[in-house]
Amino acid sequence: MRIWEMLVSVVSESSAAAFRQKDQEKGEEDMYKSFSMELAGRTLTVDVDRVGKQANGCAFMHYGETTVLSTATASDKPRDGIDFFPLSVEFEEKLYSVGKIPGGFNKREGKASENAVLTARVIDRPMRPLFPKDYRNDVTLNNMVMSVDPECRPEIVAMLGSAISTSISDIPFDGPCAMTQVGMVDGEFIINPSQAQWDEGDLMLTVASTSEKVIMIEAGANEIPEDKMIEAIYMAHDINQTIIAFINRIVAETGKPKHTYTSCAIPEEMFEEIRRLVPPEEMEEAVFTDLKQVREENIRMITEKLTEAFAEKEEWLAVLDEAVYQYQKKTVRKMILKDHKRPDGRAIDEIRPLAAEVDLIPRVHGSAMFTRGQTQICDVVTLAPLSEVQRVDGIDENITEKRYMHHYNFPSYSVGETKPSRGPGRREIGHGALAERALIPMLPSVEEFPYAIRAVSETFESNGSTSMASTCASCMALMAAGVPIKKMVAGISCGLVTGDTDDDYLVLTDIQGLEDFFGDMDFKVTGTKEGITAIQMDIKIHGLTRPIVEEAIARTREARFFIMDECMSKAITEPRKELSEYAPKIIQVQIDPAKIGDVVGQRGKTINEIIERTGVKIDITDDGAVSICGTDLAAMNQAVEMIRIITTDFEEGQIFKGKIVSIKEFGAFVEFAPGKEGMIHISKISKDRINRVEDVLTLGDKVTVVCLGKDKMGRISFSMKDVSRYTK
Repeated sequence: MRIWEMLVSVVSESSAAAFRQKDQEKGEEDMYKSFSMELAGRTLTVDVDRVGKQANGCAFMHYGETTVLSTATASDKPRDGIDFFPLSVEFEEKLYSVGKIPGGFNKREGKASENAVLTARVIDRPMRPLFPKDYRNDVTLNNMVMSVDPECRPEIVAMLGSAISTSISDIPFDGPCAMTQVGMVDGEFIINPSQAQWDEGDLMLTVASTSEKVIMIEAGANEIPEDKMIEAIYMAHDINQTIIAFINRIVAETGKPKHTYTSCAIPEEMFEEIRRLVPPEEMEEAVFTDLKQVREENIRMITEKLTEAFAEKEEWLAVLDEAVYQYQKKTVRKMILKDHKRPDGRAIDEIRPLAAEVDLIPRVHGSAMFTRGQTQICDVVTLAPLSEVQRVDGIDENITEKRYMHHYNFPSYSVGETKPSRGPGRREIGHGALAERALIPMLPSVEEFPYAIRAVSETFESNGSTSMASTCASCMALMAAGVPIKKMVAGISCGLVTGDTDDDYLVLTDIQGLEDFFGDMDFKVTGTKEGITAIQMDIKIHGLTRPIVEEAIARTREARFFIMDECMSKAITEPRKELSEYAPKIIQVQIDPAKIGDVVGQRGKTINEIIERTGVKIDITDDGAVSICGTDLAAMNQAVEMIRIITTDFEEGQIFKGKIVSIKEFGAFVEFAPGKEGMIHISKISKDRINRVEDVLTLGDKVTVVCLGKDKMGRISFSMKDVSRYTK
């Protein structure tokens, strides 16, 4: 071999070795780690560094055959000019996950569904308190549902995915936290139930925990007793501890060091100067009043005083509003916790003044107003035929429509502000869903009350816990509308102020806005006198001890009873027996399912003609249940009679009334129901002999006929002259 050939050979072998080394290193970099645990009889698998490597944290989640991609990302710098933590949580329902193409003209997923919004809120509430309070970097937690196994609900997978992706990321986070769902079927608790068990059971409970305490509770229930609910909550809390141990193992092997960030905390020297200019007793006098407007005016005057004092300190003026807010917060918390003094002078377990009335809005189907202190809700109920149920296009294939809809509106005037309305936000959707969930277990079945029902809560005035006022107002409005709900439902919220130890705390009944803003907890519970129908708990601290949870649930029970007995029952005691004169009436009849085609007719011709003649609305189900809806009872009965005639098996001797629609030489044709005609032979028109049909009948004549059966050609045969013989 020549020298140059030998050199080329050596260089080639060296290059090949280098490439092999790089390929090996690249392969090691591309290796991902997979972690698994058994959870409620199914395998939960988390892949890290398999996909989404440019996110701060990414967890590729698999639970059964449900797949969710969860990511956590954060901006490099804090957002300027804000005094809150800009956390954004998304739950993206991809319809390919259940083998669907989106409906409508635009075959893409559009805005988030109500279920997606509610799921995002459930993820947000337990995680937000675990980020640093002085962190102002934008953070987005995104959960993309890519495959849905009905046995493994994607919501719980996304909740865990958000906790894991954030925990392994470099984003500051005092986690991990974990979430578990509990259902109940036939009195037995089920951990992480299937979609069918979740939808059809008596309990829909979601509990989030840290390694020590419960941090979030969300529930819908069919009158679950308080002690049973507490048992379910702490069963979920125990399961959460096993999940947290699993997450800790993932973090230990794949977690990134947490990045440093620019703190947005108020300088301590600024607080000292504020306290010198506005002594604590002056701040106490400013905030402790039962009128929100007076308090806000007092704080405005203090802020103006401080603005003048700090005129030459621009860096302090930039955060002055936040500093005054923090000073108010410390003042209120100290007075409540140490002196048991509430801003409006109430006792710790005292409810604000209550008022209730019904029928304040004329011509609507049902209305009620509920007032608690400076919180006031007017609820209006509308009834409609079942054809007006809400269609649902989502990843839960068990739910394709909603019969009961509760919508909550929160205009800016209700808190004395001015801003344009941009439609319902996530808060409005969440509050409406909570009141909806509170009342659903008490609604009558479709068979008992075949109506679509919409309740709209209009917030007239707000100073804390409007969602619970909405529950009370909606219950009364439903009763006023004549909806035969099973029992009265009320709701109330409890707050919390904590000290330096777990034993140093105070639970407050019926919190107003100030106590919500400055307190540590908003614990909302709705229910009847027999049990709980809904819970929504969110907090601003790192969890609640069991004694706090038990005391809050006990307090809300007492308060619900008081509200029902001392307020709601004095406005209306039970559902009205009759519907409003303006509400549509519904008559239900049952027909043979084989006759549905006869009622509908070719291309809907028959049913549309019935509707045109009578002005009613008609719904027919696959099992032959026909609902006739209208406000004119005579027209409704006419439609019922038409349907009865159309679906009747014709027999000799049946009497009908009809209209002459065609005249022939041999007789006339009478239409006795839409799309139904029969022939009157010329010999059956009159007892006297006639030569021409036109001598007796003209088009459009109304006649009474008797059925003679079917003629040789299979047509229904009628007689006018023999009616008297069959009516004797």
